Amino acid sequence: MDLRVVGCHGGETPKHRTSAFVLDERMALDAGSLTSGLDLKLQFRLQAVLVSHAHLDHVRDLATIADNRCQAECEPLIVAASPWTIKVLKKHFFNNLLWPDFSEIPSKATPTIQFVPLMPEKPQQVAGYRVRSVMVNHTIESAGFIVETPETAIAYSGDTGPTDRFWELLQETPNLKALLMEVSFPNREQKLATVSGHHTPRTLHKDLKKFGNPKDLPTLLYHIKPVFQGEVEQECASLKGVNLGVMGIGDHYVL
Repeated sequence: MDLRVVGCHGGETPKHRTSAFVLDERMALDAGSLTSGLDLKLQFRLQAVLVSHAHLDHVRDLATIADNRCQAECEPLIVAASPWTIKVLKKHFFNNLLWPDFSEIPSKATPTIQFVPLMPEKPQQVAGYRVRSVMVNHTIESAGFIVETPETAIAYSGDTGPTDRFWELLQETPNLKALLMEVSFPNREQKLATVSGHHTPRTLHKDLKKFGNPKDLPTLLYHIKPVFQGEVEQECASLKGVNLGVMGIGDHYVL
């Protein structure tokens, strides 16, 4: 499994992009920076996007990738998410007010995007992968994902603070090669992290221990707020008994 980091930050500057990761050039995990970080050729190769939740930094570039693919007459792009998240996208995003409804453009019979609901913990085939969603703890309904091929599995936390069921499912997942895990704020901003549904290094460390032996789980960190980048990285580097790396734009992993 090939993993490309398109965007991995909890905010945006000229040097930071919001969440978007691509597997094998055919499926994306979230869409915060799919068009700002991918050329047209790579945009057109995508078959599906898994959307963890409806916050703008995870869905924004669904708008522009839909527009680009429509002009190129691409096959429909699958947008897979929970029924609630799809409802939000239809009502508040692709609503012909904020943005055209590309699920009916150029026509209902030949749409640019196709919404596919994912039921929690029910395995479903998406773009050739076995996908399971699992609800995590955020300020709105949010899901993590476990994505599997016959040989490899990876997990993606989505936006979350401390949670439980996610770790139970990871323990039951064979061939788990990596976890893409959010951490957003430094420990001194614990109050802000808690009210916004995110991790600090302290709460991340505690949650990772729910996996059993977190040293056995390569954990790739994302969603650090640009203002706190250095501070969060230093605090994560001091954590014991874990296997952590911090992702950067353009990083590439073969899992």
